[in-house]
Order: sequence, then C-alpha cells, then structure tokens
Amino acid sequence: MTELKNTERELYLFRMRLLVIGIFATVCFSVLIGRYVWLQIVKHEVYATKANENRISVVPIVPNRGLILDRNGVVLARNFSAYTLEITPSKITKDMDVLIDELSALVDIQPKHRKRLRKLMEESKSFESLPIRTRLSDEEVARFTAQRFRFPGVEIQARLFRQYPLGETASHVIGYIGRINKKEAENLDDSEDAANYKGTLYIGKEGLEKSYEKMLHGVTGVEEVEISAGGRAVRTLSRTAPNSGKNLILSVDIELQKVIEEAFGDRRGAMVAIEPETGDVLAFVSKPTFDPNLFVEGIDQQSWHELNTSEDIPLLNRPLTGAYAPGSTYKPFMALLALESGKRTAAQAISDPGYFVFGNHTFNDDKVGGHGMVDMYRAVVHSCDTYFYQLANDLGVDVMHDFMKQFGLGQITGIDLENERRGLLPSSEWKRKAFKKPAQQRWILGDTISLGIGQGQNTFTPLQMAHAMATLVNGGIVMKPHLVKIIEDPHSKERVLTVPKESARIPLKPENIEIIKHAMVGVSKEGTGRTAFLNAEYVAGGKTGTAQVIGMKKGEKYDASKIAERYRDHAWYISFAPADKPKIAVAIIVENGGKGAAAAAPIVRKAFDYFLLGKRPDDKAKAMAAAQAAAAVENDEIDDALPPSKLVTPPASAPATSASLPMAAPATPASVPATNPVKRK
Repeated sequence: MTELKNTERELYLFRMRLLVIGIFATVCFSVLIGRYVWLQIVKHEVYATKANENRISVVPIVPNRGLILDRNGVVLARNFSAYTLEITPSKITKDMDVLIDELSALVDIQPKHRKRLRKLMEESKSFESLPIRTRLSDEEVARFTAQRFRFPGVEIQARLFRQYPLGETASHVIGYIGRINKKEAENLDDSEDAANYKGTLYIGKEGLEKSYEKMLHGVTGVEEVEISAGGRAVRTLSRTAPNSGKNLILSVDIELQKVIEEAFGDRRGAMVAIEPETGDVLAFVSKPTFDPNLFVEGIDQQSWHELNTSEDIPLLNRPLTGAYAPGSTYKPFMALLALESGKRTAAQAISDPGYFVFGNHTFNDDKVGGHGMVDMYRAVVHSCDTYFYQLANDLGVDVMHDFMKQFGLGQITGIDLENERRGLLPSSEWKRKAFKKPAQQRWILGDTISLGIGQGQNTFTPLQMAHAMATLVNGGIVMKPHLVKIIEDPHSKERVLTVPKESARIPLKPENIEIIKHAMVGVSKEGTGRTAFLNAEYVAGGKTGTAQVIGMKKGEKYDASKIAERYRDHAWYISFAPADKPKIAVAIIVENGGKGAAAAAPIVRKAFDYFLLGKRPDDKAKAMAAAQAAAAVENDEIDDALPPSKLVTPPASAPATSASLPMAAPATPASVPATNPVKRK
C-alpha cells in the first residue's frame, strides 16, 4: 500500500520554520546591534573612562609635614622615613588571624600590634591599607620580600613618620599627631580639604600640631600610574608634585624651657615667660609633662592608663587651662588701678591694725597686730592685706573688673593653642547672668573685699597672669601672646611674622607704671622675694603670692603640716627683669608649694640667670666647687701630689636639682575658692 505525501503541507511547515528562525535570528542580531550601539556610541565616553581607570591608577602623594623649630633653630618636630608592613582587608584571601600568624614567622608582631590593627579596622574602610607593624628593620623587609607572593593583600610601604627628638620637653606646646580616626575622617570628608587629605594617615591631635594643622600638612600631590592586569605598576604617566607643609619657627627658647622644667623637678605647676615688647612666649612650661612620641603610632594601653589615671594629671595643659586664684600677685594691679582712678596716691598711708572690719565680718591680715602706717610702696613690698581690703571696698567690683579686663585677666588671650580657658573676673553683671534665683544674682558688697587680695571668685590662668605682667611693664601696650613667631615656606624660605604689631593700648600714665615697678623691685630687694634674688647681677621686680586651695574656718590658723598635701596652698610669683628695660616677664605657680618666695621665686631666679646672663644652674655648682677647691689648695688641705684630674666637679650635663626648695604636694589645678580669706604670703 503506497503512502501519499502532502507536499504542499510539508512545504508550508518548512517555510514557517524558516520564518520563525529568521525572525528569531533577526531579533537576536537586532539586540546585539542595539547593545553595540549603546556601548560603542551612546555610552562610549562613560566606558572609555572606566576602561582608562582600570588601566590608570591615580595615586595621591602625601606631602612632607612641616618642621617645628625653636627661636634658635633647634628642631622640635621632624620627619623620618621607614618601612611599614600594611594589610588591605578587602584583598586578603584567608582568615586574618591565620594570616597574621604566618606573617609573625617573618616579622616580629606582638599582641599589641594585633590589638591596634583590630581597632584600626573598626575605624577604617575595608579597602584602606592598615599598618600591622611600623619601622621594620632591613632584615625584616628582606625576609618578607622573599615570601611576598604568599601574602596577597599585604604590602611593604615607605612612610614618613613624625618624631619629637626632645621627648617630654615642651610637650604641651608642640603637642603630637596621631592616626586619623573615624570621626576625624568623616569631618574631613565633609570639609573643603577632603581632596587634600587623600592618602593622609595622620593629623594633629594636640598643641601646635593641631592648631597649625593646615599649614603643617601642605598640599597633596597626584601621580597617574599605568598598571597591568595583575595590578602592578608599569610606568608613570604624569606627576604633580606635592607642596611640603610650612615650617613653624617658635618664639620659645627651648634651652630656657629646659632650665625651667628641670628647676621644677617633680613638682606640679606652670610657668609662662613672655618678651613684653613683642609678645613672644619664651617659655611655656606645664609640669608634669609627657612623651608625645607615645601617641604617634597609637599609644599602648598601659601607657595610656598611667597617663590618664595619674593624680598629677600630666596631660593637663596647666598654663592654658589651669584656673587658680591669683593671691597677692593681684595686688600690683590693684595698686595701679588706685593710682589711675585717683583713689590713692603713692604717698597716702593708712593705719593697719591687722584687720579690716566690714559690717559684722572681720577680714584678718596675716600679720598679727598689723603693719602700722602703710603707704602704697610698703603695701606692695610687705603684701599688706588690710591696705587692699580697704582699697577694694573703695573701688567696687565693677571698677576693678573693667580695669583688669584690659590686661586680659579672665579673658581669652588668643594665644595660638586651642581650648584656652577663660577663667573668671567677677562683676555684678556676671553674677546676674550666672545665677537664676534673684537672691543669688545680687552682688554682696562683702565679696568685693576678698577680691582685693586675689581671693574670692577670681580665677586666672598662668598665661593670663604672665600676659598681664608683660603688658604692665610694656607701658600698657598689649601684644598678643604667641608661640609661633614665624611661618616659613620650606622652598622659597619666605618668612611671615604671626604678630607683626600691637593689639591695643591701655591709657596708663607712665609715672604710675614706674611707681608700681619701683614697688615690685622693692619686693625683690627687701620684701618677700629678697632671698631668691640675693646677689643677682641684674635688678628684678616681682610679687609673691599664695593662693588658698581650701577655706579656713573662722578663727582657724593655717598649719601646712596638719593639712593633706593636695590641699595646701599654691605658690605664685610674677616678675620681670631687668627693671629699667624689661626683656622678660613671667608668671609661675607651684601647686601646693606653700610660700611663693620659697617655692616659686627660686625657679624664676634660675630662669632669669639663664636668659639674661647665660648661666645655667649647674654652672653655679661648678663655680662653687672650683671656689672650694681653690680655698682647699690655699689651706694646704690638698696633697700636692694629687693630680688636677682627681678634683671632682659636677658634670656639665647634670640636671638642675631643687633640693633646696620644698617639695610641693600633689594637687588638682582647679582650686576651690576660699570662703574666708585668711591670707598667707
């Protein structure tokens, strides 16, 4: 039986299949052509740029950080190059702990390094390169380089590191840098400096490193590098060189700073020395100090704990933020106000019975029976409280406030450090704003009496006291105190003064200034400061002061031996020299040091001897030893056969000691205002 085929039907089906296949092929080719047009024509520029980016890597070039030098060119902060072992978390192919264990066989990695890396990972982005070890030795670099193929995501980088060669010296002035943390990174990303900080790992954290961060940092450069498919650099296509940060030349004399810090010994306190004519801060001492090198790569937990929990508070910048009652150092300014206001003349005298009665309250002088007849000169020289009790009562708080404000007391001086404390210069307006209850807002006239001797609500920083002293002996010409004297371009060597002119002038009568200076010279010659400046080769003026830390009950007499060390009085001294043309003005406080004449003035004497005469404390020891040796030879007390080399003298490098000065007990710098000012000088 023969099967008949439907030729037409088969032909129809065949044609339909061809049509479907043709349509499908057309659609596919249309899609391909459309995609080609989209990629090659419409999005050509976008993908060409991306392709170029895959081929070209834009690498930021971090500039050299500017140097910090003292006024004589001594380097206080510098940079050095070293190798760092760094890990990029996003590129590693194995567990982090396993990776570090393997790296430990090649490079010394301690638990503290692991801990720091984990902290950095929490604060950073995964694609950032993070250091696991810094300052590798040449041997460690060689060992890792030979095994580098085993550790994808781990590289050795050459980095610049900050170093503070003098360690603890002037640490509160210089400050330190540290690795940029998460919060700082976010702030930088939102700032106009975001592009300039690409590739930067460190930023100023404290001191001048922080306040001059933008100038010290410089301008970041850019390098375009062609890279291979394997991610290796092939060649450099273009390069924009970075501009190094500016150099800071300080007004500080670092040798004077050392002399003062050594003279303090283990005691706590602060001292600021200023050149009156320029406002240059010659020394800015805060004791105790700390080593800023500890912070550069991240301080270890033990060191941080020791610094942060110490009762001596070494991280506190005392000249800048320590607020203390000024004590009797306030009296010369009160005397000047009396002259300027016409409330007193220099010759006008009062009878001092040893107390001053106001209402039903008796304000006692420290001298039982009083000082007898006291004029202005004797009042300053012998620190007569009764004289200044009466004067404060006659002047009133607002007159005192308005006059003292001109000298920067209780004000922001504007020194080039951040976080300066204002302190407190009380007035009736201040009290109205400070308290909410009407009864507390009213100024009590009796409170004015205590202010006259530098007690009560008065609290000033050592910086403010030094600035006020410098302004007074500069004839009322106000120069802004500053630590950076010159900003220098490292390439052109162009220099710019930071404070080229005066800030203001206080309208003071020259004859009145001379009266106060004469009285302060009397303090150093015959008053409370005479012992410290005995046989000085220059004439200095000064005023001692003792600031109460705690109030005494009525009728209670101060006895330091019965008071815990940290509650003993603070010792003040303000001074200037030479008297005829002052080149240096200072304010110093020794916490819990007791008498200003015994604890503070001798440190000032050592500072003046060095700054004015070039004499160091150990020079005196040498001179004394030589004199004793000469006397011994004259008296035949030394064997003629003894060679000169056997004569022992203190070494030139021996640190200055303060064995002759009383040790100050620990204290917190924020002193408690005295409620009953039984004054002690």
